[in-house]
Amino acid sequence: MPSLQLDPLWRLSAEYAADTRAERLNLVIGVYRDESGGSPVMPSVLEAEARLVERAPTKEYLGLSGNLDFNAAMTRLILGEDALVSRATTIQTVAGTGALRLLAELLATTGPDRTVYLGTPAYVNHPAILEAANLNVVEYPVSLDGALNAEAALRVAKSARAGDVILLQGCCHNPTGLSMPGWLWGELAAVMAERGVIPFVDQAYFGLGDGLDEDLEGMRRMLRTVPEAVIAVSGSKAWGLYSERTGCAIVLTADRERGDYARGVLEVIARADYSQPPAHGALVVAEILGDPALRAQWRAELDDMRRRLTELRNGLVDELIRTPNGETFAPLRDQRGMFLRLPLGAEQMDHLREKHAVYGIPSGRISLAGVPAARIPDLAVSIAAAAGAPMGVRVSL
Repeated sequence: MPSLQLDPLWRLSAEYAADTRAERLNLVIGVYRDESGGSPVMPSVLEAEARLVERAPTKEYLGLSGNLDFNAAMTRLILGEDALVSRATTIQTVAGTGALRLLAELLATTGPDRTVYLGTPAYVNHPAILEAANLNVVEYPVSLDGALNAEAALRVAKSARAGDVILLQGCCHNPTGLSMPGWLWGELAAVMAERGVIPFVDQAYFGLGDGLDEDLEGMRRMLRTVPEAVIAVSGSKAWGLYSERTGCAIVLTADRERGDYARGVLEVIARADYSQPPAHGALVVAEILGDPALRAQWRAELDDMRRRLTELRNGLVDELIRTPNGETFAPLRDQRGMFLRLPLGAEQMDHLREKHAVYGIPSGRISLAGVPAARIPDLAVSIAAAAGAPMGVRVSL
């Protein structure tokens, strides 16, 4: 029987829970936290929930495509313009992870010989999801010396066959914190359209990088050019609905007949995987997006979250630059979103955890949202110490 290995994120979280050091800092899980360390419910979400309780909506099954009002509102929010919305087919899923899995199975069903190109380092669950759908996965380096590896992405697009897929993160790349500039989205789109390569876009962190529309514009630019694409959308980060498992899968096609076929395949897959999506989170998001005042309140709250993350990043980089060899940390300022990828190896991350009680993951990724502003100076000192730590035998995770 093969051995089962727990995802390092959850292993490290369990180790953190058992750590009794008062100064310990949990920067492992990608959950937005406030200055007190709690993961608050957004006021706009609380207001939407209060309205839903007042109306006492039914607990009846949603159907295989889920909440249709949610689907329509999310399609409009993510795509932003009539020409793209008119080409879209959307179903509600069990969070962004469920959307990734359903779309991976759709791609495997409609093209069993496809290759999916995956930039690495990748979101830890991407390889597992693609391989579970029996897709052929080929990796390429998404970053080079801490910067975006545009040349590698374009090389992959130019070598891919018609029907192959490139999985792209829409913004605020997990774990590198890098976002593709608009020009690269445009160049990739032109090559992929010419070669018949399909974009598979993972949209999880929109609104937490440079702003909601700014974070989505690169993908929209690509979608205006390519005839077909699939998009996995998570509601966890932008609405703080982590435990409600709220998301959707969007398929863009050149004609309605292909869109209807894609919906049918997705519903068949969903029926076998989980049958019906959960109702509550989708009701909340639909309520927020369907009311102009509540939508504006949510946008303001999302902007506040983004600004806090930016201030934490800039503050940490400012402190790190003041440390010995601090110039090596300057590129961190160009990263975006909830995460920051430190230029530390796995052994140095072990040192950071064991000697300084700062918990990140072996790739060097830390969750900025878990850092109280008052801890920034001490965190910078700990990171600088780990960067200069002598390396021996790596502690196994």
